[in-house]
Amino acid sequence: MQIKHVSLPILFLILFVNSTFSQDRIEKWDVFEITLKGPSSGNPFVGTTLTGRFSNGDKVYEQDGYYDGNGVYKIRFMPDKEGTWTYLTSSNKRELENNKGSFECTSPSAKNHGPVKVRGSYHFQYEDGTPYYPFGTTIYEWPFQDAQTKARTVATLKSSPFNKVRFLAVPPYKDRYVEGPLKITVFPFEGTSRENWDFSRFNPEYFKNLDECMRKLRDLGVEADLILFRPYDKGKWGFDMAGQEVNRRFAQYMVARYAAFRNVWWSLANENSFIRNMNDNDWDELFQLVQQKDPYQHLRSIHNADRIYDYTKPWVTHVSYQYYNVVKAPFGTAILRDIYKKPVVNDEINYEGNIDSRWGQLSGEEMTFRFWNAIIGGGYATHGESYQASPWISNGGRLTGSSPARIAFLRKIVESNPVGGLEPIDHYYENNMAGKAGDYYLIYFGKDKMNRWDFVLPKRELATGVKFKADIIDTWNMTVTPLNKVFEVVPMPGNRYKFIDKNKSSIKMPGKPYMALRIRKIEDGAKVKDDGRHELE
Repeated sequence: MQIKHVSLPILFLILFVNSTFSQDRIEKWDVFEITLKGPSSGNPFVGTTLTGRFSNGDKVYEQDGYYDGNGVYKIRFMPDKEGTWTYLTSSNKRELENNKGSFECTSPSAKNHGPVKVRGSYHFQYEDGTPYYPFGTTIYEWPFQDAQTKARTVATLKSSPFNKVRFLAVPPYKDRYVEGPLKITVFPFEGTSRENWDFSRFNPEYFKNLDECMRKLRDLGVEADLILFRPYDKGKWGFDMAGQEVNRRFAQYMVARYAAFRNVWWSLANENSFIRNMNDNDWDELFQLVQQKDPYQHLRSIHNADRIYDYTKPWVTHVSYQYYNVVKAPFGTAILRDIYKKPVVNDEINYEGNIDSRWGQLSGEEMTFRFWNAIIGGGYATHGESYQASPWISNGGRLTGSSPARIAFLRKIVESNPVGGLEPIDHYYENNMAGKAGDYYLIYFGKDKMNRWDFVLPKRELATGVKFKADIIDTWNMTVTPLNKVFEVVPMPGNRYKFIDKNKSSIKMPGKPYMALRIRKIEDGAKVKDDGRHELE
């Protein structure tokens, strides 16, 4: 029998028809993808349902699929247990119903720690238990730039201190996206302008660009704080005025498409209250929809504007705050923790830059100062740059400010602490001290120019004879100076709330702003080192 040669494209087409495509092996917390061929007639975005049921022992998940255009349907799944997973699809369309298969989930690679979850009440960790401290930045429109700028953004992030980025799923209306080299021709919905959008049909080609952005961030180990809705259409495109039915469909599509990415966080909106046709009931509904449809329960929050959403609601996992005055002192974040009982991320604290708008005029010193205040308050902050020559918050590209290096220095200090998430210590009275009472203290003096600091600590968790060592930290010049002295605490005479060094020691400080002290408990016999640059009194 003569076997005729069949070209690879034809062979692929033959195999594709009525077949299921998926990987045989995938590492834990990676994206497993099933591709199915199904009907393209009618409106698959509205008239077709598709769900995959994934099982591995006691682990069972149901994950919605989505239509990817041209008769192609996909289900993306994130396995969180090693071993053999089986799956079975269900649908109201015959071609998509009862597709089954299995795959092996292998151990995760070294830098894959899984999705980020809330740890305790106020902090975060990866699913494998590794602590995660969010040091974020804002690049709202980077997915919509040219290929060179996007590549430059990825390269910049790779060498930056930032492990989380906030960006928009849908671009804002701007002239440069209407005319010129950045003109957008592919939109989230079918159509080309407000006059002919078909809000019942998504444009899969648009989302493939977001797919690639999500993958690149995941490969960098950067969390993607994906903003689903925003108010910035200025009456032109109308995406922010499409109505709640469209909003629900968009949110469900986004969850189906991106929930399997371990690095996704759901930000329901940026400046949500500026979308004037929506109220808190609408946001409640969208929050609950995302919560219901996301099998992996990724982090969920919303970024406020002039009206603050109620972050105590059970479907909100953490606070995403825009209120600049909060981080002008450490106690602001500590108060938010007391109010909401959840992690606090000050996601917009103004931006380092030199533009005309007052929100984009921070110095590098001020940005760094606000980061330290957020950390000392027991929370976190998000960076942004708005220099005229390099508008990072809009385009990405390159960082040019002076704060990122100092934020990297702060991140090293935070990540090297031995006690985990830093807690305010006696914050009703001590506004500038965080750590773990009795073990670790990080004291930030901000703009105060201290000449000396008396060694006095709150009584909480202390006992007579506990010994400490201390480092002087210059947060701007990025130096750490160990002191050649052991401090041993005793109750402070006449004050039942304080402990002091038994020799009533003071630490001589350099009399300049942006200084800090790090005080760590030591065991008897431990040695301390000094480089001689600072003195004790």
